[in-house]
Amino acid sequence: MSGISSNKRRLRDLLVKSENRVCADCGSPDPKWASANIGVFICLKCCGVHRSLGAHISKVLSVTMDEWSDDEIDGIIDIGGNASANSIYEAYFPDGISKPGPDASHDQRARFIRWWCSDDAMHSICRAKYERQEFLKPSLRIKSAPKGSSLQTSLSRKAMDTVRSSSSHIEGALEIIGMVIVKVLKGRNLAVRDMLSSDPYVILTLGNEKVQTTSIRSNLNPIWNEVLTLSVPQDSGPIKLEVYDYDTFSADDIMGEAEIDIQPMIASAMAFGDPTMFSDMQIGKWFKSNDNALIEDSSVNIVDGKVKQEISLKLQNVESGEVDLEIEWIAN
Repeated sequence: MSGISSNKRRLRDLLVKSENRVCADCGSPDPKWASANIGVFICLKCCGVHRSLGAHISKVLSVTMDEWSDDEIDGIIDIGGNASANSIYEAYFPDGISKPGPDASHDQRARFIRWWCSDDAMHSICRAKYERQEFLKPSLRIKSAPKGSSLQTSLSRKAMDTVRSSSSHIEGALEIIGMVIVKVLKGRNLAVRDMLSSDPYVILTLGNEKVQTTSIRSNLNPIWNEVLTLSVPQDSGPIKLEVYDYDTFSADDIMGEAEIDIQPMIASAMAFGDPTMFSDMQIGKWFKSNDNALIEDSSVNIVDGKVKQEISLKLQNVESGEVDLEIEWIAN
């Protein structure tokens, strides 16, 4: 059995446990996402809040679409899933704090997962459940422990590392309206940056979030077929796409860039509502113009109950290169 199929089996075996069949944060049934380093299974709506924390706090992966490494699988199994993690992270609730339910608003989820403020301290933003450990038993909270000291708690080592890393990074809460799943398909006629070829990889940036593909060695027509996921905040701008040549001993060289305007897709999806209620059809279009990098018009379609768009881009500020993508919109 291959490593990938073995990992999927191990993940499935953990997911079918009764405590992991509901979201760890709000109790919604059938969670399809997980925080690999925290060790919990979560729903799509709570997933958006987790992603806004940053991957250094909560590394969010799809249970069905992402490939999990051995270390990621070992980590979530070591923690034990929702019941084990919540027995630590939800062991102590201050007065006035209650757990959100499946129908909770985004703000209610955010208040529980990442911040809560009293009426006289509205500007005092803090991470509640996972970063500031507000719901841990006071005796388990980690307060800048001396280097090399022994911390006697029931957290696993990986879970402890997650809690320990969470004390310093502060950023404002974002209203996440959905997610974009980007499948980076392939590149064509990319620029030479080494002697005769390049080792290209793609970086996608949206707001403060950045994800990237693996590099393909010595190939100007690479096939990535990699799925990357980005949270979409309210009033977001375009996705910035950059292609780089990987270099071992020097800075990576830029191989072109482009912008992906996701507003036509979002506007079309919101106009139609639940895509599962419609048969396959075109619902919108992003038009090629002198102001964008499109090679040809890009239609927004409902395909098998999902909002999807195929995009071909001509890389900008470079001598040559094109990139093909497929993107999917998932609303919160």
